[in-house]
Amino acid sequence: LISVDELTIIDILTRRSYSQRREIAFEYEKRSKKDMITALKGALSGSLEAVILGLMKSTAQYDASEIKGSIKGLGTDEETLIEMVCSRSAEELVEIKRVYKEMFKKELEKDVAGDTSGDFRSLLLALAKRDEPSNIVDYEKIDQDARALYEAGVKRKGTDVATWITIMSERSVPHLQKVFDRYKSYSPYDMQESIRKEVKGDLEKSFLTLVECFENKQQYFANRLSEAMKGKSAKEKVVTRIVVSRCEVDLMKIRTEFKKLNQKSLYQTIAEHTKGDYQKVLLSLCGGDD
Repeated sequence: LISVDELTIIDILTRRSYSQRREIAFEYEKRSKKDMITALKGALSGSLEAVILGLMKSTAQYDASEIKGSIKGLGTDEETLIEMVCSRSAEELVEIKRVYKEMFKKELEKDVAGDTSGDFRSLLLALAKRDEPSNIVDYEKIDQDARALYEAGVKRKGTDVATWITIMSERSVPHLQKVFDRYKSYSPYDMQESIRKEVKGDLEKSFLTLVECFENKQQYFANRLSEAMKGKSAKEKVVTRIVVSRCEVDLMKIRTEFKKLNQKSLYQTIAEHTKGDYQKVLLSLCGGDD
């Protein structure tokens, strides 16, 4: 790519699916004898580059890279790690773990374990360990689980975090939705308020992310996007991560939730908080105004 036409790159790559983008990369290489990703890296920079290179990965590859990035080097980016592990379904995590091993020749769980500690580590590992995604609701256990959550937290002094971790990592989402509903008949606070009262720091953020996603995952992402675009300029890393990682999963539903929350569309909000080619690429991925 000698002269870079960013608009053409944006236009072509954002309006295709991942498998079509792979096809394009294959054709590009055949014709120019050059690797398209290397060419894109050379031609682009900054936030635009981050989005375009993200689009050249599958959803699971992108998620795996983001997790790797959050624990690489000095210090952990807990915010990213929490978002990536706690908002992904058991099914998504099974695929992310497989791809992580393929890409980095390491076990995701080992890397996470080496970089975290205490209850926070136990929770993340319990979530990463889930194997078979299920949708089973065990009606016998709903009441028992709700009471166990209450007795492990709000009812006693201190928190029996292990019980919370077990229930939240070993039950299906539809089951937990019913448990949280039943929980309100035992506890004066709902599950989210209880978490805020009982635990702090990364553990609090992790449990909240989990519960928000169990209750309404797309609303969780819509919330994260609103927070990332509260100030004058957007927190670009967060916006990029959510838009790129969800654009082939549930971005349309996130758009709907965003509009409900903010009385303003995601499209307009991005337009107001970003500029230049970065703005163009996000708006194109966003797909339309609501």
